[in-house]
Amino acid sequence: MSLLSAFYRLSLGSTSAVRALHTGSASNFHFTPALFAEPLKKKKKIDPQVLKAREDRKRKRLEKQIRRLEKNARQLKPVEDLEVPMELLDQQDRRKRTGIKVTAEVLESRVLLEKQWAKFKMQEKLANYQLFDRVLGSQTKALNELRLESEELYQLAVQPDLAIVPLKLEGPVSTPPIEGYEMPDGEYIDISKKYD
Repeated sequence: MSLLSAFYRLSLGSTSAVRALHTGSASNFHFTPALFAEPLKKKKKIDPQVLKAREDRKRKRLEKQIRRLEKNARQLKPVEDLEVPMELLDQQDRRKRTGIKVTAEVLESRVLLEKQWAKFKMQEKLANYQLFDRVLGSQTKALNELRLESEELYQLAVQPDLAIVPLKLEGPVSTPPIEGYEMPDGEYIDISKKYD
């Protein structure tokens, strides 16, 4: 079809020529979400005195809450876990240790003992590291020698032995509900204390 015949058809209003030249819809209507919106509602006129009264009530409520918070800011909430039981307070005189004085010799022996313990633990840790390095080095050397002898034996030796290392796999943690399982119908009583 020549360009002239296409233009002639277009000028006559043939829709087939328009479809041939254009990839969009033939009607050229495009819908957007804004076209589907409802018409806006008219705003009701509210008396300015009513608006001022509402704002005043809100402001007074906020000021009251601020005053209450400022008044209670200095009061600490009691923590029951940190309170000393009355029985121990009554026995305080009997439980008090008096006359215990640690001499300089005892303090020095304690410091020396702590230093000896730290040195012993450090040597033990170093010995464990050295042992681990020796075992790992000998294992690597043996595997390298085995690989030189036979590749098949090496591949079999590298695979984990499931008889030595017990491997237990379980399914997913989230499981489907158990059929016929009745949930316990317990009661929950909230006894937590609330402080205002």
